[in-house]
Amino acid sequence: MKKIFNIFWVVAAVVGFVACNEQYTTYKDKEYLMFSDSISTNMVLPDGTPFRVEVSSTVVRDFDRTYAVEIIDKGSNAIEGHHYRLGSNTITIPAGKLSTAVEVYGNYENIAPADSLGFTLQLVMNEELKWDMYPNSNRTKVVMYKSCPFDINEWGGTEAEPKYCLLTSLLLYSYPGTNSSYQRLVKCYKHKSMENTIVMDDLFYNGYDVLLTFDTTNPATPLLKMQNDQVIGSEFTVFGTQYGDGKILGTHSPRAEQASFYNSCQKFAQLWVLMYVKDFSTTIGYMGYFYNILEWVSQEEAEEIMREGI
Repeated sequence: MKKIFNIFWVVAAVVGFVACNEQYTTYKDKEYLMFSDSISTNMVLPDGTPFRVEVSSTVVRDFDRTYAVEIIDKGSNAIEGHHYRLGSNTITIPAGKLSTAVEVYGNYENIAPADSLGFTLQLVMNEELKWDMYPNSNRTKVVMYKSCPFDINEWGGTEAEPKYCLLTSLLLYSYPGTNSSYQRLVKCYKHKSMENTIVMDDLFYNGYDVLLTFDTTNPATPLLKMQNDQVIGSEFTVFGTQYGDGKILGTHSPRAEQASFYNSCQKFAQLWVLMYVKDFSTTIGYMGYFYNILEWVSQEEAEEIMREGI
């Protein structure tokens, strides 16, 4: 069965979240307390290491500040004591500090590879510590995923026996070029010399392969990376004209809020790509930042997708 993400809903949610977090304010004397993010997404590791849900204050005090933390069951599908437990039901911001964190211990054995589990945390504090500009900042949605071991052979095969993934791309929706759809079935090969790197055959446009590297340094942050200045298409083919040296270049987005990552359990990746044009060595224009979902599929699923004409 063909896998299709509701890409527009996903992007709307991501953009909405980013917009909220890009309202920067200069603080003076007023004290407010809040979770650092409205959504906290975390990997649960097999070694039992807890993940941290950050809490921030707007001012420094010369004494310790302790607050209670409670779990809101409404809207949660994670079960306390089964899927996770809190390290403590209180947090303390030490004297001279602006932040601390709620430590959460995920139960690795009780989380299935395809699970996306969530619950809501709320800070228990005086009303005057709530910021009117962000009325729900004393709450955060905590999302947990299981971190499965990484194996490059599950992401890339050989040219004789490739792996397959289904690309769903806002880049192709905005700049289709000669493509008839914003979805493409892509062959994936292991790179012959670069570690943890795969070749994505004709990823966005025919004739232009793209290299993707899986950063396995920290299992809690499974990042996906592109090399700088990868040629991903032709200006004339995509734009119908030429502005620079004829090549469309791309790399993964450098923005922290647009991190590209992969999920080894569910075999999918989120790829934010920055597209731009150069006149040889000088960048002369940016196409923008584009969101892409890559879903790895079985040989049987790939054959069905091909029969459907993608």
